[in-house]
Amino acid sequence: MRAVAVFLLVFLTSAAVRADDAARATIERQIEAFRRSDAAAAYAEAAPQVRNLFPSAETFIAMVAKGYAPVLRPRSYRFEATETSGEDELAQGVSLQDEAGIDWVALYTLQRQADGQWRITGCHLKKAPGEKV
Repeated sequence: MRAVAVFLLVFLTSAAVRADDAARATIERQIEAFRRSDAAAAYAEAAPQVRNLFPSAETFIAMVAKGYAPVLRPRSYRFEATETSGEDELAQGVSLQDEAGIDWVALYTLQRQADGQWRITGCHLKKAPGEKV
């Protein structure tokens, strides 16, 4: 019985790690697409509900440029903590530095789609603690 419990713990932990890795890869693909000015590739990482709000890659990029400019071409970024909320949703923290050298904190929300792919449902962006407003 103990062996079954250990197996389940290892299995569930490794499944959570795989979800984290897959979600991080989704965010990384979008950031790298932004850096290359590849609107279509960046748009492809957005969840269907986001694509419904912004029906083209051009309108999506315009929204990002207006409200989320620091994620377009960060000098650097690193992944922080991940929080799961159910097996098909998670929030991923990302610290980044914009082109001007200002530090930001982004909290991405992602949802696993029916095909198993993780797609970005939102991004809450704020200046990092200690940065001037």
